[in-house]
Amino acid sequence: MDITLVREHLLALQARICTAIEAFEPEARFGTDAWERAEGGGGRTRVLKRGEVFEQAGIGFSDVVGAKMPASATAHRPELAGQGFRAMGVSLVFHPRNPFVPTTHLNVRLFTTTGDRPVWWMGGGFDLTPYYPFDEDIVHWHRVAKATCDRFDPSWYPRYKRWCDDYFFLKHRGETRGVGGLFYDDLHEPGFDTCFGLMQAIGEGFLAAYLPIVERRKSTPYGERERDFQRYRRGRYVEFNLVWDRGTLFGLQSGGRTESILMSLPPEVRFEYGWQPEPGSAEARLYEYLKPRDWLAEAGDSP
Repeated sequence: MDITLVREHLLALQARICTAIEAFEPEARFGTDAWERAEGGGGRTRVLKRGEVFEQAGIGFSDVVGAKMPASATAHRPELAGQGFRAMGVSLVFHPRNPFVPTTHLNVRLFTTTGDRPVWWMGGGFDLTPYYPFDEDIVHWHRVAKATCDRFDPSWYPRYKRWCDDYFFLKHRGETRGVGGLFYDDLHEPGFDTCFGLMQAIGEGFLAAYLPIVERRKSTPYGERERDFQRYRRGRYVEFNLVWDRGTLFGLQSGGRTESILMSLPPEVRFEYGWQPEPGSAEARLYEYLKPRDWLAEAGDSP
């Protein structure tokens, strides 16, 4: 296992994604905020603010070490409680300005213990959160996700797609956060080279899946009604990240850098008690999408 190789890839991935997003922006650019952690390690947080296409786009790289893994990291691996750790990864959340462009999230990470008998695993994935969904965008998203997994194992897409639907689910609302994608964790088989290969493919697949959607929707006309609905639905994003997300909990419980951990939150959000969409409206249509669906089967794709 070559951790240096993973670190170099993650830093390059962060830079490549920043360049791709800046290509949509006439003036806005990513700022760079390098930071260190008292317990060990550090990272590089890059954030683009107040762009024409992206209201806020944040992508962070971190490589941190700790003397004892927090509870969020050992919830599914209790035998590792009390061990030291090293965790590195890239995580992003992009909040577009236009309500017709979906919010998106990507994360890829490597985790290794530092005890007498160290173990390692990888995790990651990407998911899509539209406000005004388009079936062609969602099908494209899932086709890229399937093609990404099929390079390694045809059984991975249905497994990781289902895992994504289950993970990005707001239990207190009874709805998914968006229309899914891929999510996997605790991956160490069939070996480092394949797991690292999937990490690399996830980054490539994310750009292939997301950039065409941005290009198609970034100039769609919208008004204050659509912006208000976008702000309201962003509230669900806040709820998930602060209540259910294991990555957020890990960062906070391990003494991570709060500003970087919470960069995923939207710059503008609206909460309103008891709000309901008007029946038959474009806003009401979204709620038909907030449940697990086999998008590729619905599109007529063969298994």
